[in-house]
Amino acid sequence: MPAGSLPAPGRISNGPDTMKRIGLFLATNIAVLVVIAVIANLLGLGRIADANGLNLGTLLALSAVIGFTGAIISLLISKPMAKWQTGAQVITQPANADERWLLDTVRKLSAKAGVTMPEVAIYEGEPNAFATGAFKNSALVAISTGLLSTMNQEEVEAVLAHEVAHVANGDMVTMTLIQGVVNTFVVFLSRIVGYLVDKQINKDGNGQGIGYFVTSIVCQIVFGILASMIVAWFSRHREFRADAGAADYMGQPNSMINALARLGRVEPGELPKSIQASGISDRPSVMALFSTHPPIEERIEALRRRGQ
Repeated sequence: MPAGSLPAPGRISNGPDTMKRIGLFLATNIAVLVVIAVIANLLGLGRIADANGLNLGTLLALSAVIGFTGAIISLLISKPMAKWQTGAQVITQPANADERWLLDTVRKLSAKAGVTMPEVAIYEGEPNAFATGAFKNSALVAISTGLLSTMNQEEVEAVLAHEVAHVANGDMVTMTLIQGVVNTFVVFLSRIVGYLVDKQINKDGNGQGIGYFVTSIVCQIVFGILASMIVAWFSRHREFRADAGAADYMGQPNSMINALARLGRVEPGELPKSIQASGISDRPSVMALFSTHPPIEERIEALRRRGQ
């Protein structure tokens, strides 16, 4: 597939409009809230405090329900959501030699990784690619028209190898579990601090007055920022692993190095937040601690050390 070649016209949609994105966002969050309410009621987690004080066991269970429900639901619907958000079109019957090459390449890389071949899709946008899906044997690998038009065949194959490595490493599930754990502790700790503050303000109260709610909200924001740093650190670590996996599948690190070097010279396309962690590249972050991807220079250096 020569650099600059694009899929046949008509295979790429313009993507969902703004109202559709807003509708999907609202529907997802409403579904999460409904599921949380149902599970909490079924488990009897409505009251976290009584006359004897804060019930830490009940609070931890409720925090886990809140922390994991959204993360798990997001994982389970990640494939259709990614298709809707990016307008990605799955290649079922290749329309030209380029699409056939993409399917054959992903099939070959999947065999090397020991996973079932994922769906392969193309979406219209600036240079980027991503992998998503709740199960490694039923995943999606998508690549943008911008990336196809700026890279040569070997570099595109390295990018695809990177995404297949994400699938083989189970990174989507791993990041979901990490997100669920940090969410749990954000909710748990913010409620404890809120209870203690409210008891200081109103010593005769049950610890769930206005001080509890205000403090809990503030703490949830602060702890949430810290949690985002933790999740981003794990995401950066998974990127190094995916780069190493790509080098293994390619038989040498130079192809991945060249692909990263080319990405460093172009502005990466922005992905929906739900799949940013499994993309090939990220926009440079004002604060590196919140970036889901390491600097390209560090990734290239890690691959060079690996090749020595």
